[in-house]
Amino acid sequence: MPAPFVPPAILAIGRNYPEHAAEMGGTVPQLVVFMKNPAAVCGSGDAIVIGPACREHGPQVDFEGELGIVIGRDCRNVDLADVLNHDAGVVSGFCAANDVSARWWQKEGAGGQFCRGKSFDTFCPVTIPASLASVGNPSGLTITTTLCGEVMQRGSVASMSWSVPRIVAELSRDTTLLAGTLILTGTPAGVGSARTPPRYLRHGDEVIVDIPGVGRLLNPVVEQP
Repeated sequence: MPAPFVPPAILAIGRNYPEHAAEMGGTVPQLVVFMKNPAAVCGSGDAIVIGPACREHGPQVDFEGELGIVIGRDCRNVDLADVLNHDAGVVSGFCAANDVSARWWQKEGAGGQFCRGKSFDTFCPVTIPASLASVGNPSGLTITTTLCGEVMQRGSVASMSWSVPRIVAELSRDTTLLAGTLILTGTPAGVGSARTPPRYLRHGDEVIVDIPGVGRLLNPVVEQP
C-alpha cells in the first residue's frame, strides 16, 4: 500500500511529555529535535517490518504514538499567532503517527544520534492527514496507543511541554519549513522500553494509535526473514 503522503522532511520532538521524559530517565529539557528518513513513512494497514539489523542486539523495536503536524506552505520565522490561523496556511492538518524506534540503534549504535534508530523502513506509520479546519485547536486531543488490545499509552496533547504553536514557531526560526514537512510532536509515557520487563514489538503484534478527530492508525508487526 502506498504511503498516504511522502513528506520532504520529518522533524521530531523528543521528551515533550514530562511523564515520558521521566520514564526515560531524563528531565523536561529545551526543545529536543531529531530527524527521520522520509522513506520510513508507511500507511495504516501496512506492516511495521523488523529487519535483521534490528534483531542483531536482541529485542529493541519500540512504539511511540504521536500527533503529527503537516506544514501547509514553505514558511520561515512564523509568528505564534499564525501557526493555527487557517488563513495563514502554515499548518494544513494533523495525523496520527507512530515514531517506531530501534532502541539499541538510537542509544548505542549511531554515536548517540537518534536518526538511525528511528529511520528504518516502515518506522514512521501515519494516517491520511485531517485538515486544520476539521481539527481546530489540537490541545483538546487525546492520544491512545494499544498493543494487542492492551492500552499502553494515553496522553493529552494539552500536557505537552512544547505546544503545537511553540513547536512550529521555534523550528521555523531562521529555518525554512518546506510545504508538506511532517513534524512529530512527542509521545506520552508508557513506551515498551520503559516497562518492567520491557515490552518490545514482536512478530504477530498489532499496534494501534488512535487520536479521535484526527485518525486511527493500525499496523501489524512482522519480522523479516
